[in-house]
Amino acid sequence: MHKMLVPREFSRLPEQWHFAPVLDTGDFVFLAGITGVHPDSSLAGDPETQFRDAFKFVAAHLEVAGLHFGHIVEMTTYHVGLRKHLNAFIKIKDEFVATPYPAWTAIGVTELITDGTLVEIRVIAKR
Repeated sequence: MHKMLVPREFSRLPEQWHFAPVLDTGDFVFLAGITGVHPDSSLAGDPETQFRDAFKFVAAHLEVAGLHFGHIVEMTTYHVGLRKHLNAFIKIKDEFVATPYPAWTAIGVTELITDGTLVEIRVIAKR
């Protein structure tokens, strides 16, 4: 049986957007796309802060499943301005993600759901 988990500060998301922020299947935990948008809908204007916020929110979502970045086996990131911000993104990513690195795919897109959002991070973690 799958179990939906939600960090307390993001508790409004399932009802508002009709999705599971964290879906725990037992062996695997799937995180829906996470951006740097704060629970109060604010968003940092500077890319590095926005990327760091997104990774902090990924950490909060992993924590509700009792996991951390070392459990991630696959990460897909969607970027507005991929080439423009890639070096800054990698710098921030490396503050959170260490060896052994997960599989990672970076995809450039024209827009994300919230205006001004530069990255969305999707994760699969394994116990």
